[in-house]
Amino acid sequence: MNALAATNRNFRHAARLLGLDSKIEKSLLIPFREIKVECTIPKDDGSLVSFVGFRVQHDNARGPMKGGIRYHPEVDPDEVNALAQLMTWKTGVVDIPYGGAKGGIGCNPKDLSMSELERLTRVFTQKIHDLIGIHTDVPAPDMGTNAQTMAWILDEYSKFHGHSPAIVTGKPIDLGGSLGRDAATGRGVVYATEALLAEYGKSIKGLRFVIQGFGNVGSWAARLIHERGGKIIAVSDITGAIHNPNGIDIAELLKHKESSGSLKDFNGGDAMDPNELLVHECDVLIPCALGGVLNRENAADVKAKFIIEAANHPTDPEADEILSKKGVIILPDIYANAGGVTVSYFEWVQNIQGFMWDEEKVNAELRRYMTGAFHKVKDMCKSHDCNLRMGAFTLGVNRVARATLLRGWEA
Repeated sequence: MNALAATNRNFRHAARLLGLDSKIEKSLLIPFREIKVECTIPKDDGSLVSFVGFRVQHDNARGPMKGGIRYHPEVDPDEVNALAQLMTWKTGVVDIPYGGAKGGIGCNPKDLSMSELERLTRVFTQKIHDLIGIHTDVPAPDMGTNAQTMAWILDEYSKFHGHSPAIVTGKPIDLGGSLGRDAATGRGVVYATEALLAEYGKSIKGLRFVIQGFGNVGSWAARLIHERGGKIIAVSDITGAIHNPNGIDIAELLKHKESSGSLKDFNGGDAMDPNELLVHECDVLIPCALGGVLNRENAADVKAKFIIEAANHPTDPEADEILSKKGVIILPDIYANAGGVTVSYFEWVQNIQGFMWDEEKVNAELRRYMTGAFHKVKDMCKSHDCNLRMGAFTLGVNRVARATLLRGWEA
């Protein structure tokens, strides 16, 4: 099932649990605005090339719309739509004053030089600058984009609107980026994991973890779990997978990956089949890579007791049902990976105030938001007698529906 169908299904289930009026249910699903632009740039060899850029602005009932911009060959309107909608519910779950948006350009950043990427980013910004804004829609990095991409958007946007550091988050520190933003999603995953485990009288220390995906989110989560005494027994990324029943030394693995660019040939663990990783014996499984990795083919073989969804939509609805019947506790993505957007919110606040925080304050506030949101999700689980995924969806959807009704949505 694709991300949009799965998101709509979860939304409709939450709407039924909340007893939402059918008219408001329908209005909440319809995006506020969908933007499609042609971005034509000269390549370094002088030839012209054209790319299609998208921005879906889903909902602004609770505040400016917020969401990443991805550069990927398979950026398509359906996926961007699903991710924009997910952002609306996600910002509702952690109670930050935003709505949801998402964008992207259908390109392969690996095929473009640095100067071509800069030209593409600037043309895209020129095409959408009057539709985004500090109090309208605030982009951030996503797959295939980074702090440098945000710096170009900030610079191009400022040519039209004056110095505007709050127009994007995930910027370089030198241009008003927030300390702690780089680690935020992974750190948020760890705070969420601690909150969940505490419910079961457990802590990270001594438990066995398997992490799928060793990019920004997975490597930060691994580092912080390792520091807290968790035993990471298997890790994978696109270069391969390794395991060590006695625990992997994450600091050494990070050094190895930095020097070689790969997990292969790491002498602190044995190679394993990456497909076996998700069904490896462990206490906690953390998928940090692509969507749909847990599906009806492998769900029955999963041996983890807890799954923390650090990736977007890693569990298909069919796998969800199989895992629930097995008694596996799943911490859903719209809560578990919300650390990134939460620290993006802190960055935006710092930019608007013109007053920057130290990293200790950023991390303390992140812990407060993630822990508080977990208890609110649990309250919804009790009220509606549902699992954590529906607890999170009902919490997010209810907050957006309330804001929409209070504003007088039929006017």
